[in-house]
Amino acid sequence: MSHGVVLKSQIKCPECGYRKVETMPTDSYLWFYVCDKCREILKPLKSECCIFCTYGSVPCIPIQLSKICSFCATEPFD
Repeated sequence: MSHGVVLKSQIKCPECGYRKVETMPTDSYLWFYVCDKCREILKPLKSECCIFCTYGSVPCIPIQLSKICSFCATEPFD
């Protein structure tokens, strides 16, 4: 993956505040994430497409590439 895309994002648990850097998948969205500290299952907000866009320090790859998220709108990303 190029184009200046950042693949690492720090996810912050809204329950306990624990932070962990994770690598984004390049071929899918991450819909669920289990906090390593409190075991809370994180899910994206209804207005967001994935865990990185809701709880991450860096948004998902399609958003970084300034494309419309395929979950949030009708235009899919390549």
